[in-house]
Order: sequence, then structure tokens, then C-alpha cells
Amino acid sequence: MTINEIQDEIIQEFEVFDDWMDRYALLIEIGKELAEMPSEYKTDQNLISGCQSNVWFHAEFKEGKIYFTADSDAVITKGIAALLIRVLSERTPKEILETDLYFIKKTGLQQHLSPTRSNGLLSMIKQLKLYAMAFNALK
Repeated sequence: MTINEIQDEIIQEFEVFDDWMDRYALLIEIGKELAEMPSEYKTDQNLISGCQSNVWFHAEFKEGKIYFTADSDAVITKGIAALLIRVLSERTPKEILETDLYFIKKTGLQQHLSPTRSNGLLSMIKQLKLYAMAFNALK
């Protein structure tokens, strides 16, 4: 699937629910399905600054693609991290850098997150793009 096909799929999953409490419940479920992050990756180096809760992202570069793992001690934040991984993991640095993450606006996440969670989301995206920039420079 392309990045945009995955984003469109996420948008459709959220459109099923009119009520934001139901959408938050979906986000929590998505977070619960996130693969366990090995504890050795939960380091200060992988901790995302600017987030209200603790969020860790780890990136590995294999065969031209970046593979992300993540975890958080907050269930909604973990769901957001899971969505970002779903869209951006197993992509080339170039794909990640060129991607418009429009699903964030179209699902309503942008408007319905608290200001601190919204800042955290921006920090997560910034870090994923920084990983992509770094790995792109290595090629």
C-alpha cells in the first residue's frame, strides 16, 4: 500500500464514528495493538522532547527503508504514535520527507487534541522527519 492509501484507510476508520469519545476509544485501541518496544530502546536519546507524556521512538535503517518502533506511557499518545508508524514505517527517507500527513487534519485529530498533546504530535512528526533526514544523508 502507498502512504496515501494508508492515510485514506485511517480516515475511513475514524469517519465511522461521529462522537469524539468513540474516536478516542479507537485511538486507544490502536495504541494497544502497537507492538511492544524493547526496553533497551526506551532511552533518553529516543525520548521525544516537547511531549506531555513520555514517548519514545526508535528508528532502524535497513535496505534503504526506515523501520520505526515506539511506546508511550499515555494511551492516547501511544495510539497517535501507532498511527504515525503505520503511515511512515518501512518507507524510504525520501518518501517520509515528501509526505504530507493529511490524515491528521482529515480525521480531526488536529482540532481535538489538547494543546499539549498537539505540541507532542508535532514533536513526534519532527523527530520522524529528522530520522529520515539523517538516514537520507547516509545513502
